[in-house]
Amino acid sequence: MPKGKKNLSVDSLRHAEYYGMQSKFDDLYQRSKEGDDFTDLMQLILGKDNILLAYRNIKSNTGSYTAGTDNLTMCDIGCLPPDEVVNRVRYYVTGSQHGYRPKPVRRKEIEKPNGGIRPLGIPCIWDRLIQQCIKQILEPICEAKFSTNSYGFRPNRSVEHAISRTYSLLQRSHLHYVLEFDIKGFFDNVNHSKLIKQLWALGIKDKQLIYVIKRILQAPIRMPDGSTIIPDKGTPQGGIISPLLANVVLNELDHWVESQWQNSPIVMENSKERMIRNSLVFDRSHGYRVMRRTKLKEMYIVRYADDFRIFCRNREDAEKTMVAVTNWITTRLKLEVSTEKTRIVNVRKRYSEFLGFKIKVRTKGKKYVVNSHICDKKQMAVREKLVEQAKRIARPRQGYTQLAEIALFDEMVLGIQNYYKIATCVSLDCRNIHRAVMTVLTNRLSTETGCRLKRSGGTMTESEKERFGNSKMIRYVSGIERPIYPIAYVKYKIAIGISASVSCYTAEGRKKLHEDLNINKSILTNLYQQSMNEHSLEYLDSRQSLFAAQKGKCGISGIEFPNVEEIGCCLKVSFFNGGKEQYKNMTLVMKKYLPLLQSNDMQVIQDYLKVIKPEKKQVVKINKLRELNDLTAIG
Repeated sequence: MPKGKKNLSVDSLRHAEYYGMQSKFDDLYQRSKEGDDFTDLMQLILGKDNILLAYRNIKSNTGSYTAGTDNLTMCDIGCLPPDEVVNRVRYYVTGSQHGYRPKPVRRKEIEKPNGGIRPLGIPCIWDRLIQQCIKQILEPICEAKFSTNSYGFRPNRSVEHAISRTYSLLQRSHLHYVLEFDIKGFFDNVNHSKLIKQLWALGIKDKQLIYVIKRILQAPIRMPDGSTIIPDKGTPQGGIISPLLANVVLNELDHWVESQWQNSPIVMENSKERMIRNSLVFDRSHGYRVMRRTKLKEMYIVRYADDFRIFCRNREDAEKTMVAVTNWITTRLKLEVSTEKTRIVNVRKRYSEFLGFKIKVRTKGKKYVVNSHICDKKQMAVREKLVEQAKRIARPRQGYTQLAEIALFDEMVLGIQNYYKIATCVSLDCRNIHRAVMTVLTNRLSTETGCRLKRSGGTMTESEKERFGNSKMIRYVSGIERPIYPIAYVKYKIAIGISASVSCYTAEGRKKLHEDLNINKSILTNLYQQSMNEHSLEYLDSRQSLFAAQKGKCGISGIEFPNVEEIGCCLKVSFFNGGKEQYKNMTLVMKKYLPLLQSNDMQVIQDYLKVIKPEKKQVVKINKLRELNDLTAIG
C-alpha cells in the first residue's frame, strides 16, 4: 500500500511563502511549459533561500531523524548557524576538489507481506538536504511536462485520484479489459544513461547539475554486512529525489500510450475547447468518435509510480496492446516486464487489483457499475496488524501503557479507514476484520488482565464525536477513558478526481489550494534576512513559523508588529533552565516586554512597568511566561 500523503500540498506552498521562493518556482514552471531549456539551475539550487527552504521542508519528516552512515540527523543541522549550513551545502556540492561525492548510503532491508525484501537506502543527512534542494528546483520544471495520467509522488495528486480515474474508465467509458503490468525491480533497474537523456529532453541542460545527479545515482551503498557496492543502475528507494526521477523515467511511457489514442493527431485535429462548469476544457469527444472509425487500438493509462494499468475496450485490442507496451518498455526503457505478473483481466468476470483495491464491474439494470473491495492480501495484512495490536492492548509491551497501545490502535484504524473508504464495499470488508479483532481483544483482556470491554466509560473529543458519535460499536477498556475505534464503522466515500485547474505553480491554481498569508510579507521577508548567526538555523526557521502562526502579532499585547526591529523572541524556558531553540519553546513579543520576561530585579521591573503600563490581561500572560523560569510574579 503506498504511503499515505496529503492530497494537496498546502504545507510546502506555505513554506515557499516563508522563504520567498514561490515566484521563482512559478517562473520555472511557466518557462518549462513554453519549452525553454535550463542551463543555470545550480545557481538557484545553491541559493540561500532555496537551502533554507529545503531544511524547512524535510525537518518535519520523521525520516529526517533516522541517521545514515555518518550517524547524523536533522537535529545536527538545525543547531548550526544559518550561514554555516548554507556554506557547507555549497562546499559539498561545488567546493570540493573532486566535485560532489555523496557519502555511502545505508542499506536497510524491509520485509514485504509476500515474504520478499524491499531494499531501502538511507542517505546521510547532508546528502538528503542537497537532494531536497535539487528536488525543489526540478519539480516545477518536470510538473510542466508530466502526464495528467500519472498520480504517484506528485503534488496535489493521490491514490484517490488514481482510483477515481479507474472507476471512470470502467463505469463511464466501458473499458472492461484491464492490462495489469509489473516491471521487475523497477527502482533497482533504472538505466542511468536513459534517465540522463530523459532529463536532458525535459530541458534540464545544466551540465554541472547533471554531474551531481550522476553522483547521487552512483552513491556507494553500505550493505548490512558492512560491505560497500557501487551501483551501475537503479535509483535508491529512500532517497528524497528518487520518486521524482522515477516519474521522469516513466513519463515517456505515459506520453507514448497517450499518443496511441488519447492524444493521437486525429483526436487533436477533431477536438476543441469549450466551457464546462465555468472552466475551459479541451473536449476530445468528437475526436474519439472519429478515431473509433479507424483500426487503431483504444487504450488509456493510469499510473501510480511504477504501478500502472492500461484499459482497453475488447480482448483483441488488449492482447495487441500488451505485446506493444511490453516491447516498448523493453527496448526504450531497458526494463524487464514480469510475464508471470502481467495479465489481461476482463473485469466483468474477474477482479482486477490496483493500489490495494480489487475492482470489478457488475450489471445494474442496463448499466455497469463498479464494485470494489480491499484486495484479499491487504485485507489479511490489515486483520493481522490489528489483531496483533489488540493483543498488545491486553498485554502492553515493555515501556508502554494500555492507554498508549489503545492510542496506537486508534491511529491504525483511522489510517486504514482513510485509505480504503473509497472502496464501494469497504463496510463489508471492515466488518469481517472487526469481528476477528474484537473477538481476540475480548478474550485476551479477560484472560490476561481480567478487564472487560464496556459500551461507555469516557468522553470523546469533538472530532471523535463527529466521526464515531452515532456508532454503537465504540468500546472502552474498564478504567481507561480513551475509546477503542471500531474499524467496522466506516462510510463509503466517493472518490473525487483531480481538478485540471489546480496547480502549485500558478496564481490561479493555488487559489483552490489555500489562501495567501494575511500578514505583512515585507516583515516576514526581513525577518529571515536578519543576521542570525549567533543563533541556530532552527531558531531562524521557527521565527518564520511563529510570525505566521501569530498572524504577525505580539504574543502578549496582540498588536501587529510595526516593523522587524520591534520583534523580540522569547524562550519560554530559558537556556539556563534547559530550554532549547525550538518552535514549541518560543514566542514572538514586542522587544519592550523582554526585560519583564527575563529580569528578576524588582526595581528594574517596577521602572519598566511605569513606562509600559501593561493591561491586566497582558500581566497575566507575562506571569505565565515568568513562571516557566521560576521567576517571581509581577503585580
